[in-house]
Amino acid sequence: MDTIFLRDLRIDTVIGIYDWERRIKQTVSFDIEMGADIRRAAASDDIKDTLDYKSVAKHLIQFVGESEFNLVETLAERVSEIVREEFGVPWVRVTLNKVGAVRGAAGVGIIIERGSRD
Repeated sequence: MDTIFLRDLRIDTVIGIYDWERRIKQTVSFDIEMGADIRRAAASDDIKDTLDYKSVAKHLIQFVGESEFNLVETLAERVSEIVREEFGVPWVRVTLNKVGAVRGAAGVGIIIERGSRD
């Protein structure tokens, strides 16, 4: 299986458990790896034969930007569900970085994998 990826997709959203976090938008950064077989697209050189990463990005920007979750775990799970169910991806790894959440740390967050790479 091949991997199509998005790196450092930055989206402003409401995320967090503290009262002050519920009143502002914070930046979260995603690295998303998506399993795909790109051989057909490579042979045809046609976007309709592959996973359109721009469409994935646009959908996630809208969803995450409008969302309001308490936990990064919940947000990461929802993003993985969207990628797998709406784009037909059999395997996804989502890295969610809540930028600036902990003083002194470049980032904190979660990495989840869903589906099968077979």
